[in-house]
Amino acid sequence: MEVTAQEVAEWMVKEIRFKGQLYQTDAIEYVKVHFGEQFVFINENGNESLSKEVKKAFRKLHGGRIAWDRDGFQWAWT
Repeated sequence: MEVTAQEVAEWMVKEIRFKGQLYQTDAIEYVKVHFGEQFVFINENGNESLSKEVKKAFRKLHGGRIAWDRDGFQWAWT
């Protein structure tokens, strides 16, 4: 069965709800191993990033309840 960006986003929201935060590096490693490389790409700065589809589904799911901490490279429950 093929995994969707929605499923990846749902996992991210669950993790953040449970732990309070999710580091980008941890998310990327987990996503690559458990969901597949297709959800990760190299951005214009040369860093690994989650796909636009995952980020879009993620934003819809959390509806503003999760914030990105630019300094800590993590998402956190607000």
